Amino acid sequence: MKLLLRFLFIGILSCLGYGLYHKTQINFEEGERIIGFTVLTGAFVFLPLFLYHRWKGKRLKDYTLSEENFRKMRENK
Repeated sequence: MKLLLRFLFIGILSCLGYGLYHKTQINFEEGERIIGFTVLTGAFVFLPLFLYHRWKGKRLKDYTLSEENFRKMRENK
């Protein structure tokens, strides 16, 4: 999963760079489309995969503010 995320991230960055180059040097409208599809891919493909990878095996209860966590913070002071 880690390797897939790295390749996907590098691919997104390279497509974004190519879109910026294409926008300024070749055709403005096509460059805008390339950048738009790259942003959509990053938001709807890469981001959920990344979040799933990072949160796998963790409990959300440890990161929310509850009465129990407030007590633990008060005891640590």
